[in-house]
Amino acid sequence: MRPEAKLGLLQRLSEEGEFVLMVGDGLNDGPALAGAHVSIAPGNASDVSQQAADAVFVGAGLMPVPIAMKVARRTMAIVRQNFAFAAIYNVLAVPLAIFGFVTPLIAAIAMSASSLVVVGNSLRLASSARNARPK
Repeated sequence: MRPEAKLGLLQRLSEEGEFVLMVGDGLNDGPALAGAHVSIAPGNASDVSQQAADAVFVGAGLMPVPIAMKVARRTMAIVRQNFAFAAIYNVLAVPLAIFGFVTPLIAAIAMSASSLVVVGNSLRLASSARNARPK
């Protein structure tokens, strides 16, 4: 496809509510890479493609693309879990602290524990990235 045809296709898909991931490596992919919601180029792609892409992966094969998608989905799941945990914690803990049902020391310990739980939950992403790679 010509560059303007690629960009036109991406725009039509976007108008239909689709979120588009574009993978490209040539000079003619630059506009489409820049116009996609998310774009990836291989490390051996043209400079134009690498500059237009949101991410550049090492190697010539396409296996990093599904790995990146899997890790991104897992990341968003953990981010949502962390937001949900923080919201639940604040809905429960803040009124208890405001009405004096917990001492300032207990409130500080609970806040620190909440932060540690969120950080611990986020650390699961490292193992998620390792497990996403093909064996």
